[in-house]
Amino acid sequence: MKKIANTLTTVCLGLALLVGAQAQSRGFSIPVIDLSGESDRRVLVDREAGQYLGHPTTVLLEDNRTIIAVYPKGHGKGPIIMKRSGDGGKTWSDRLPTPKSWETSLETPTINRVIDKDGKKRLVLFSGLYPIRSSISEDDGKTWTELKPIGDFGGIVAMGFVEKLRTGKGHYLAMFHDDGRFFTKEPNRAKPAVFTLYQTISNDGGLTWGAPTVVFRSSDIHLCEPGVIRSPNGKQLAVLLRENRRVKNSHVIFSNDEGKTWTVPRELPGALTGDRHTGKYAPDGRLFISFRDMALDTKTSGDWVAWVGTYDDIVKGREGQYRVRLMDNRRNSEGGEWDSSYPGVEVLPDGTIVTVTYGHWTDREPAYIMAVRLKLSELDARAKALGHPHE
Repeated sequence: MKKIANTLTTVCLGLALLVGAQAQSRGFSIPVIDLSGESDRRVLVDREAGQYLGHPTTVLLEDNRTIIAVYPKGHGKGPIIMKRSGDGGKTWSDRLPTPKSWETSLETPTINRVIDKDGKKRLVLFSGLYPIRSSISEDDGKTWTELKPIGDFGGIVAMGFVEKLRTGKGHYLAMFHDDGRFFTKEPNRAKPAVFTLYQTISNDGGLTWGAPTVVFRSSDIHLCEPGVIRSPNGKQLAVLLRENRRVKNSHVIFSNDEGKTWTVPRELPGALTGDRHTGKYAPDGRLFISFRDMALDTKTSGDWVAWVGTYDDIVKGREGQYRVRLMDNRRNSEGGEWDSSYPGVEVLPDGTIVTVTYGHWTDREPAYIMAVRLKLSELDARAKALGHPHE
């Protein structure tokens, strides 16, 4: 009966959210604030001649100044590089010492802050594919354990996010996806391909993780690369998802019970369609979400962009306030134009947003890592000049 009740709760919640949701456009009508020509906002994080550097994630420490970035020396795989900024992203260290096992990483690393029930702070770094492995630091990144498997399972872009749960101290929810190639030791990819979104729970501050459970599975839409936003009142989780078949907009799912059940996925507006959504709240309560632009009708396909709006915009399927073109992603050495923008986003106490990502910022040269610093008040002034004042 409990299982049936949970199922009914999920269905009812999904219907409630679908009611009133607008039919979503493939493009968007909100204004675009173009910062792509403003080099004074940019900070070079890392670049190496002839070497691809990509897919960074970041974490802001509690001093609200120190940002740690990790990324692979290679296209989505390769030795993990770590750098640190002590001044809110204005300057960055040289490459820092890392454990020997980090040289064996096969996937995009991710880094997250976790705290256990006794208040012990940790940084946990994940490296995906089979098996998913983690490395732990208990001194804010000065030293790390070697990479070790977290279980007998694998996945892609692990972890898409790690979110603190309200179910108890030291409880965290993480998500990743797989297409049948890496979840088990032996590949089991179906035809047509089936994408599965998984979640796993830690009850001990990120030291161990439970067996993954399925959140959503489909061959019709390929949902992946989850990014989480908690509602302003803390009671709801929204997960934004890339649609990898490129036949639909990006999607969103919601949970009102700390991840026990989830709504049926529904499309996001074209304004929020893209890859690897990473969002944070600005001091005024609005959201800044950074991602790779993959809207089905856009003039900036493949560029590094951001969306500014409210959580209520996401819930009600609205376009939001405006978009931001952060940098122009050029062609890679093969002429492709879509390779960029797995971003980190951090918000400093004065409202400065520091967002970090990779891209082919120089035409036909390997990708490298850049940061952009901005404030929403600056963007609001641009929007007002375009006839779209913030209310």
